[in-house]
Amino acid sequence: MALVPYEESAGIGLQKFHKPLATFSFANHTIHIRQDWRQLGVAAVVWDAAIVLSEYLELGAVELRGCSAVELGAGTGLVGIVAALLGAHVTITDRQVALEFLKSNVEANLPPHIQPRVVVKELTWGQNLESFSPGEFDLILGADVIYLEDTFTDLLQTLGHLCGNHSVILLACRIRYERDNNFLMMLERQFTVSKVHYDPEKDVHIYKAQKRSQREEL
Repeated sequence: MALVPYEESAGIGLQKFHKPLATFSFANHTIHIRQDWRQLGVAAVVWDAAIVLSEYLELGAVELRGCSAVELGAGTGLVGIVAALLGAHVTITDRQVALEFLKSNVEANLPPHIQPRVVVKELTWGQNLESFSPGEFDLILGADVIYLEDTFTDLLQTLGHLCGNHSVILLACRIRYERDNNFLMMLERQFTVSKVHYDPEKDVHIYKAQKRSQREEL
């Protein structure tokens, strides 16, 4: 899967992605995220969905202290970094090609006493899942991971593997195309899904999903 920009990015909003540094304030920390659009495209810039999901976590919507969390398709790692600063043990994942860049952002933004709670690890959806224990995470996070239709089946397989009976999935996304709604319908076949937050300024939705109980499936 090539790292390509979104179709909508070829215009007015592109300028912010070419800035080498994006700065944020979360969890009483200033976070400096390095961006590298030219080399890695969508994997190396901060999308609005990551900002909105980070804000949602900071609001205390889920208990993060002592929680085991994983971020999928982390890109710059902003969401995983914020989750770690808020007390979670976080596995921050992306494909191999993006890992070195991801790791540099994580290491640059986490104090030494927090870094032991964070692992940067390769995860290509639908592949190498055996390196993760089934249902091992309390919280699965994804920001703007719903955009390539070819990945939907692999993403659902990955969510199913990582998610236990009591796990919570939080997916932040902008609904750009009909295929985005198609993914949500696919998700609802396996999980109980609800919209828990909407940012009208950034037009970003956050969906919460949990595995359907056996009783629900009967």
